[in-house]
Amino acid sequence: MRDWLADRGTEAVIPTNPTRKHPHTYSGKAYRSRNLIERMFCRLKDFRRIATRYDKRSDTFLSAVYLATAIT
Repeated sequence: MRDWLADRGTEAVIPTNPTRKHPHTYSGKAYRSRNLIERMFCRLKDFRRIATRYDKRSDTFLSAVYLATAIT
């Protein structure tokens, strides 16, 4: 999978298992950024209204996201 992604120009971001005999290289800076984004989405999903996409209109949904980010 990593070779296929590398052929397409994608950089590996997730580190390998530390007990692996031949570890793959990865970008630590990109991994930290990715982790930051994942944590942000997890905090947003704590709000039921956002996690279930309760609001159907995009402007109402965006305002709910703004309120949730202001609270967290």
